[in-house]
Amino acid sequence: MSTRPRILVVDDEPDLRLALRSVLERAGFEVSEAVDGRDALRVFHRVPAQLVVLDVSMPELDGWQTLERLREISDVPVLMLTASGSEPEKVRGLRAGADDYVVKPFGNQELAARVGSLLRRARRAKPEPQPVYEDAELRVDVARRLVERRGVAVSLTPRELALLTAFVTHPNQLLSQDQLLGLAWADAGDVTRNQVKLYVKYLRDKMGWTATDSPIEAVRGFGYRFHPTEATAIAS
Repeated sequence: MSTRPRILVVDDEPDLRLALRSVLERAGFEVSEAVDGRDALRVFHRVPAQLVVLDVSMPELDGWQTLERLREISDVPVLMLTASGSEPEKVRGLRAGADDYVVKPFGNQELAARVGSLLRRARRAKPEPQPVYEDAELRVDVARRLVERRGVAVSLTPRELALLTAFVTHPNQLLSQDQLLGLAWADAGDVTRNQVKLYVKYLRDKMGWTATDSPIEAVRGFGYRFHPTEATAIAS
């Protein structure tokens, strides 16, 4: 079995897929291909990749929709291919969970370098095994990716789980937005503080917490504090 990282290339243009495959294979990567977003999800499920190169403009399920689906099941690094180099386009990608983007037309060396950089970053950010967190309302088993509120399982995206883990491993501690970026995002330099506010909202909604009953307290002008419910226990 090959030990080379596998890259999934998703683009509806056959010529571009062929060119990307050629560049990436010469750079030492294994390459899988998908012809559109729906095909990408099927291929990724069947043969998981260490990184996804994803075109923005595709019919039916476009790159943004595909990215959203991927983020529901994985935190795999995603490099977006876009014809627009505008700031709003980049911001949209980062907010949607993309890790980097390349503007068409692009240089072969630039693409290979960005892919390599994202893979190295992902390896450095690989989390250490975490204990199981429990309080009177909440149970979080990070290693098994299981979250329960009052005994009912809650499905979180990898990013939402990372944010919740940051909170439960620092109970009653006031965490700034910059601290949360460092704890829950692999590379805080690529995202903004608005990401924290946005994902806190996502997390509260998923957990069924309202503004009045949420254990995540917003501290105006600074950040957030997580309040455990009654007794807290950390089990190995």
